[in-house]
Amino acid sequence: MSDVKISIIMPVYKVEEYVGKAIESILSQTFTDYEFLIVDDGTPDRSGEICDAYAAKDSRIQVIHKENGGAPSARNTAIDMAKGKYVYFLDSDDWAEKTMLQDMYDMAEQHNAQLVVCGYYIDTYYGDKHLSEKIYVDDKVFTDAKSFREESYRYFDRNMLYTPWNKLYRLDYMREHGLYFPQTLWDDFPFNISYIRNVESVVVSTKAYYHFIRARAESETAAYRADMYEKREEEHGWMQDLYREWGVDNAPTQEMIARRYIERMVGCIANVTSSKCTLTGKQRRAEIRKMLHNPHVDATLKVANPHSKYMKIMLIPIRWKNTYLTWLESAVITFVKERNTKLFAKLKAGR
Repeated sequence: MSDVKISIIMPVYKVEEYVGKAIESILSQTFTDYEFLIVDDGTPDRSGEICDAYAAKDSRIQVIHKENGGAPSARNTAIDMAKGKYVYFLDSDDWAEKTMLQDMYDMAEQHNAQLVVCGYYIDTYYGDKHLSEKIYVDDKVFTDAKSFREESYRYFDRNMLYTPWNKLYRLDYMREHGLYFPQTLWDDFPFNISYIRNVESVVVSTKAYYHFIRARAESETAAYRADMYEKREEEHGWMQDLYREWGVDNAPTQEMIARRYIERMVGCIANVTSSKCTLTGKQRRAEIRKMLHNPHVDATLKVANPHSKYMKIMLIPIRWKNTYLTWLESAVITFVKERNTKLFAKLKAGR
């Protein structure tokens, strides 16, 4: 373990049905100069035991058992222990194709990159069938901060910059800037914003290796979150602050920020109309009314250019600031989502 090139970090919690495949996908990698730091985040099932069994057979695997503190805490524990030149983050219910680490390492070394960003697959399961969608952009190498900042909207737009598992990070850069995952809902986004804030050398690859399994993710994200709207407002502020700090205000960037905000507000309305929402009908409508009259709505609607028919239709009652129609429309869509995931995926395709 004296010549560790990549530190792979994977938090584990309640994934006994999936974690074996995630681990096997790393052990099958053509790249071998890594350490695999698995953090058992106080899981109550057999996930920790499964990881220990793999560690007993491969010295590159180290399992850290800790009290439950959430994925950010688990990742941060491993970051402090990491010895590699690069860091890769894996989710324990997904998997990676076998050439991923080698290809990402080669790209980073060839271009002395502080960040490598690759495509990925969204695998959505419907019973015994599944659909696989490749998310990617064209190859690009950035050697200065200015050019990356001016084109970064493209990568936010294709959902390439939000998650950690399609990226290879430089550990020395993380430590130089004191970067850790914050203890917050959707911690990936603020971590990545902090990481890209000062990067100068970035490699973007059209190749896709990582398989994000949507079936399990849908069940997790379907839960009602009372603070979702506040969190989305906070995210919007982070995005605005980032581009303001960068001094980037070109039209495509502003359109992306506006569309991103309005699309997520639609998601916040769906959160309120969910069958799992604990609010009364009166409280739900009051929440929707509050969202519709947020000054950000008028400002973003003037700039945003939604791509899909689904989103254009969803925005009609929002433009009218009609609380009842907005509630009714969202309630119907939420009903479809909760009972027919496949149909819902088709409705919002191309968003």
